[in-house]
Amino acid sequence: MIKVSEDAKKKIAALMNEEGYDAVVDYVRVGVKSGGCSGLSYELKFDKSIAEEDKLFEDNNIKLIVDKKSFLYLIGTVLEYSGGLNGKGFVFNNPNAQRTCGCGESFSL
Repeated sequence: MIKVSEDAKKKIAALMNEEGYDAVVDYVRVGVKSGGCSGLSYELKFDKSIAEEDKLFEDNNIKLIVDKKSFLYLIGTVLEYSGGLNGKGFVFNNPNAQRTCGCGESFSL
């Protein structure tokens, strides 16, 4: 399961609206790919369709889809948003990550 904080929900809904997506019916695709300074990096994008092999979660009225491979890395993750002058944007609080880089955009297990 992946959770979405209240701040992340508000920012996701605003960004989806700006880019022509509807948070009520469209999805946020969350994934993991090789790369980044710690070995693995997070991916976050919007999608209008779901593939058969995707896992679907809904939290805080946001529909999240995750491919099977990425799901194993993301179990228990909370997607948060940090704004303001020193904000980082979207932050993945991943209990499976043993090491993260300084920017929080990559991790290793």
